[in-house]
Amino acid sequence: MQPVGIHHVGIAVVDLDDAIATYTVLLGGNLEHREVLSEQGVEAASIVFGKSRIELLAPTGEDTPVGRFLAKRGPGMHHIAYEVPDVSSALTDLASAGAELIDTVPRRGLFGLQVAFVHPDAVHGVLTEVVAVARVT
Repeated sequence: MQPVGIHHVGIAVVDLDDAIATYTVLLGGNLEHREVLSEQGVEAASIVFGKSRIELLAPTGEDTPVGRFLAKRGPGMHHIAYEVPDVSSALTDLASAGAELIDTVPRRGLFGLQVAFVHPDAVHGVLTEVVAVARVT
């Protein structure tokens, strides 16, 4: 797998509106995009700081991955996302290297981009996401 950079850092939050206000008003970021991803059980917002981005994730219910994360760990860093030219190829490379995958095929993420997750046990306890460089058409 050859990432071209860090796409974003994901942050689990309890109240998305409050978190957006914190990261835009207090820290000077710009809201880039906001979307409900029903299949992932989250409402997400992308906040941009110059050329860098964070993704705020609020669960749509308690029994969702982010809802369970918040119940267990509380708000905070949820994952790191690496930008790759091709998510399917990255998954093949990761599996060949012995990484435990959460997703064996890409799914739709924020902005309509292809994404997939790697189990935290494979990456020293950090949930890792691979994100396509280009939008899905």
